[in-house]
Amino acid sequence: MILKTLGLVEYESTLQAMRAFTEARTPSVAAVPDELWLCEHPSTYTQGLAGKADHVLSAGAIPVVQTNRGGQVTYHGPGQVVAYPLIDLQRLGIYVREYVFRLETAVLQTLDGFGVTGHRVAGAPGIYVRLDDPQSHAALTGPVDPLDPFRGLGKVAALGIKVSRHCAYHGVALNVAMDLQPFSGINPCGYAGLATVDLATLGVYTDWPTVAQRFGERLKAQLEG
Repeated sequence: MILKTLGLVEYESTLQAMRAFTEARTPSVAAVPDELWLCEHPSTYTQGLAGKADHVLSAGAIPVVQTNRGGQVTYHGPGQVVAYPLIDLQRLGIYVREYVFRLETAVLQTLDGFGVTGHRVAGAPGIYVRLDDPQSHAALTGPVDPLDPFRGLGKVAALGIKVSRHCAYHGVALNVAMDLQPFSGINPCGYAGLATVDLATLGVYTDWPTVAQRFGERLKAQLEG
């Protein structure tokens, strides 16, 4: 796997580059090595294929970009590590569910390295933390309140992918130290009132390069055959 750290790049040009890379991975072309792109974007709302317009509450001056990934609306901005694994799932020998599990595992491992315990929530891709005790290792238990399924939780990483001819792109975004206010302009990932947090909010004071390096290492370990 080839790891590329792109820095701050425009969302739309990065999306076009991902699509071009994936479309070029045809059976007639010799095996193209998988790549992992790490970057951050200027302030941008991105709307997934399942996205509903009414989940964008107040975009203001922030552009809303329609994409072909799964999921609904999310926000990208400076201070967020966005990872785009460009993976041939067939060559790796896994299916989409296993791929998503591995992406989430890499987030969990990265958070653990900073003393934060992440959690999965059934049916809601991404990683969440307990707002009252981000270091708690206690598993989420009890029946989920259908009226408030994320009570006491904050989302620290969002996930959305696209698979074309067994090749995956788009990826996962981990919040490090960012302006969280724009998340109030949307229903994050389609969930009204869902709290969004970053490592800084959780008391972890680090920088983008450090998190990008650790996250990249964990993703490579999960995704290399």
